[in-house]
Amino acid sequence: MSKILFVVTGAHHWELADGTKHPTGLWAEELVVPHEMLTSAGHEVSIATPGGVVPRVDRSSLQPEATGGPEGAARMTKAVESIEDLRKPLTLSEVDLDDYQAVFYPGGHGPMEDLAVDQDSGQLLVAAMREQKPVGIVCHGPAAMLAAVDADGSNPFTGRRAAAFTNAEEAQAGLADKAKWLLQDRLVDIGVQVQEGEPWAPNVVVDGNLVTGQNPASSAQVATELLGKLS
Repeated sequence: MSKILFVVTGAHHWELADGTKHPTGLWAEELVVPHEMLTSAGHEVSIATPGGVVPRVDRSSLQPEATGGPEGAARMTKAVESIEDLRKPLTLSEVDLDDYQAVFYPGGHGPMEDLAVDQDSGQLLVAAMREQKPVGIVCHGPAAMLAAVDADGSNPFTGRRAAAFTNAEEAQAGLADKAKWLLQDRLVDIGVQVQEGEPWAPNVVVDGNLVTGQNPASSAQVATELLGKLS
């Protein structure tokens, strides 16, 4: 079986255009569902964050309206609490990519704050893409692509097809007009071919070793595609 590295945001807030610190973190479904699917298939998952910071789960992602009702909220909360590595993550700068066969980035607004500019994460992605290792990224996780700048100034995601949280979804979530920048716009700026699907509906794009999902509803399908690449 394979070892998969989950690179998770360590940010506890997202700074908006007016300087307001919007409480956030990782989105539970985007971590829990792939974690359950990959480990149930016998794979080993490790979690790393910038600086080894204990990640914060966005409380909104544990609410009934985000999890299909009270029973879903209880299940998601229990699932998050059962992942021990979330309480003792690896330090991203100390991770050796050679120890892993695939990399996965869940979202939440947190990556907009830290992974979008984190050099350790950026260089890990550069190496993973160079080595053609399976790379799975969901929702706001593609913000990490922005930091993936090689020594020659190029970005391995330029020209690649990908899904990511869209401007339309950010607007419907009520944060588009408050943000310093929008993920879809920045990805297009670096040459990513964003394949936009319907808001909140599953949308997964596979481009070679790269598997990306647009939103939380895409998490399971991204994990399924990763499992296929690891078999």
